[in-house]
This record gives sequence, structure tokens and C-alpha cells, in this order.
Amino acid sequence: MKYIMFEDFSGAPVPIIFPKRIDFAEMREQIPYTKVLSAGHVHVSAGAVFTAHGESKSLEAQARAEDAGIIAAKLANPDI
Repeated sequence: MKYIMFEDFSGAPVPIIFPKRIDFAEMREQIPYTKVLSAGHVHVSAGAVFTAHGESKSLEAQARAEDAGIIAAKLANPDI
């Protein structure tokens, strides 16, 4: 799966996860948040351990070390 990490209007990171067949630029056009923090690919392995890697050349953004933890936390508790 691909993801884009946006900064919401309060300054909090918000991950959007979407299928590989959708381009980063296409997804970006659909989201109202102004700032892209990072983008890449996310995988989950045994034990629900997330890894984030890669980049989006069209968005000039790449995965960050903290992205996997943010995505895992948001999936565990979407209200945070």
C-alpha cells in the first residue's frame, strides 16, 4: 500500500493509506490539507509491525523513520 502523511489544520500528522494502483499525485489532488509531511509505501508483517519506506517523486516527499509508528497508532486508535 502507499501512503501520504499530511499535516492537518491543527498541526497533527494524518496518514492516508491507499492502493498501489493510485498515483501519489492523484491522491494528493483529493485531500484538502495543504502540507505533505512525507510519502512512501507501508507494509505490515507478523505481529502488526509496520514499516514505511520509499518516496514519491511527484510530491517530492519520502518516508520518515517515525511514519510507521504514526500509522500504527492511528490504526489502533483513530481518535488520537
